[in-house]
Amino acid sequence: MAALKTLALDLRDIYKFRALIWTLVIKEIKLRYRGSILGFFWSFLNPLLLMAVYALVFSVYMRIQMEHYPVFMFCGLLPWIWFSASLLEGVNSIVGRGDLITKAFFPPQILPMVTLLSNLINFLLGLPILFIFLWASHVIPQWPLLALPLILFAQLLFTLGLVLALSALNVHFRDLTHILGNLLTLWFFVCPIIYPLKQIPERFRFLVDFNPMGLLTLMYQDVFFYNRFPDFKVLGGLMALGVVVIIIGNAIFNIFRESFAEEI
Repeated sequence: MAALKTLALDLRDIYKFRALIWTLVIKEIKLRYRGSILGFFWSFLNPLLLMAVYALVFSVYMRIQMEHYPVFMFCGLLPWIWFSASLLEGVNSIVGRGDLITKAFFPPQILPMVTLLSNLINFLLGLPILFIFLWASHVIPQWPLLALPLILFAQLLFTLGLVLALSALNVHFRDLTHILGNLLTLWFFVCPIIYPLKQIPERFRFLVDFNPMGLLTLMYQDVFFYNRFPDFKVLGGLMALGVVVIIIGNAIFNIFRESFAEEI
């Protein structure tokens, strides 16, 4: 109960500073592409280039036989980029902003939230490209697309909880940044992003069944590629898991927050 009460108070503070959060999100997006020739267009080009590389490797060299394979892969790749970028950038969100942490009355939870939201905007900007590819492949999303906001919300909850915990732990354990990159590489390959679910041997299916990002990937594929509604019981379970992860992540954050200014 104490953790829930603390979370409610922290969420109230975050809401109170919503204007500041939005300002920092816009600034984060601008800084990300400052100095590059193409600038903001990298929001579209990065996922496209990554899709092209994986499509070449797995449809040409590895010869995965699947109709509209690049589009199928793009459906899972976009949310994965949002997830992995949020963790990789979020783990340093406290360490990298010591100038703000030392200011009085500044809730530090804002910084992981800014990282998450700026990458969410990149994800949303990539959706028109995905829809163009779907349309070109004669795969037109229909009514199941209405479930997309619920899937996004489930991923947001789960990711925010992880980012809160990782950003606080990284203040004291800086090796976490290096470990995380390797863990995310492994996590990526146990999610059905670059291969369809049916290609996973039955004895390894648990790697998806007990993998939140694996289940979310299947749901994105359902609403985008297969034109079917996700399993709402599983989706509800993922939302409940997201709430639990946020409670735990926020509790870890608050354990370490008093030492942020000293350690940074």
